[in-house]
Amino acid sequence: MRRHAAPALCCAAALLLAAGTAVPATEPVRVVETRALSGQKLPAVPGATHELRLSLYAFRGSPWTQREIEPAVLEAAGLLAQCGVALAGAELQLLEAPRRFHFYSTPVSRELLQDLQVSKPAIFFVDETLNRPAYDAEAIGLANAETRPELANTVWIAHGARDLPLALAHELAHVLSDSGEHSEEPRNLMRAATAPENTQLSDAQCRRLRERGEANGLLAPKP
Repeated sequence: MRRHAAPALCCAAALLLAAGTAVPATEPVRVVETRALSGQKLPAVPGATHELRLSLYAFRGSPWTQREIEPAVLEAAGLLAQCGVALAGAELQLLEAPRRFHFYSTPVSRELLQDLQVSKPAIFFVDETLNRPAYDAEAIGLANAETRPELANTVWIAHGARDLPLALAHELAHVLSDSGEHSEEPRNLMRAATAPENTQLSDAQCRRLRERGEANGLLAPKP
């Protein structure tokens, strides 16, 4: 069973094709379709203090579909609502890109983001990871992005990730909090491995999530 990687723990070396270095793209990366999540579907959060807008990216020809992504994102947003954070909008962009970009690895994914204008926090739905150890999901916050600044405030989810909504919420909490810490508390969302019963965030976790998320420009105070 693969676990989810926290930002401070995501330092595995990537295994690239054969050479370990990025090969120039044979064709440009471009957005071929944009789909906004319906406003009627966004979960209501009475008393919310902050708003979150998400940028979602998938690749044409990948196994991911909007019917799989959208409900998982909405459920993940519902888990973050316990911290007073409301999902104000989410936009899924379908990318046309060389096949190698469909797989997450640190050097190749950095190359992808060098040329792609990305609003953050951003979630990339990839076919698989080439990093080792191979995690279902990986988050990169500001604190551990010094050597890979292009990847700051992004989440990478491999197709087939277990407990997908929980994995999304877990990794978003890492990014918004800019922290790689895990919790040993029973039923806590930030336990190292996801499980259906692990859904809770403590007051201290929520406070850090809101404060760091706002300070880093990832959350906006709700008007």
